[in-house]
Amino acid sequence: MHNQNMNAQATTGEYMLLFRGPHWDRGLGGEELQQVMDNVMAWFEGLNQRGKIKASQPLAPQGRIISGTNGRFVLDGPFAESKEAVGGYLLLRADDFSEAVEIARSMPALRYGVTVEVRPVLAQCPIFERHPDIVRRAREPVDRVMEPLAEIAA
Repeated sequence: MHNQNMNAQATTGEYMLLFRGPHWDRGLGGEELQQVMDNVMAWFEGLNQRGKIKASQPLAPQGRIISGTNGRFVLDGPFAESKEAVGGYLLLRADDFSEAVEIARSMPALRYGVTVEVRPVLAQCPIFERHPDIVRRAREPVDRVMEPLAEIAA
C-alpha cells in the first residue's frame, strides 16, 4: 500500500483523473481534430501498454445531483454545457502523486481547453480513521451476515 504525505492518509497507488471540458473539439477543423484525436488515442494506448490504466470511461452529459436528508433534493445536472462538467475519468496506477500529475500534464488535449483534476484514491474512507469504534460497531451486523456466506463459499 502506498502511503503518501497527502494529509497523512494512506493511498492505494491509484489516482483518479477527472477530465473536464466536454466540448473542447468545437472550433477545430477536420485535419486538426484528427491530429489531436490521434495524439489523444496514442496517449491512452501508451499508458495502457505501460500498465498504468486500471479503468477509463467517458461520462454521459446528463445526470442527477442528489442531496439532503433521505435524498430529498434531486436536481438535474451536472450540466454538460458547463466547463466544470466531468466528461470522463481515468483510474490511473502510478508510483506516486508526482508521477500521476506528470502523466496528467502530458494529456494532449490540455492545449484545447480540457482540464484534468488528479485525486489520490484513498485506502479507506477518512471517517474510518476519525471514528474507528463507531465504524467497527456499524460493521458488526454486516459481518454477522457475511461470515456464514463466506463459509458456504469456501
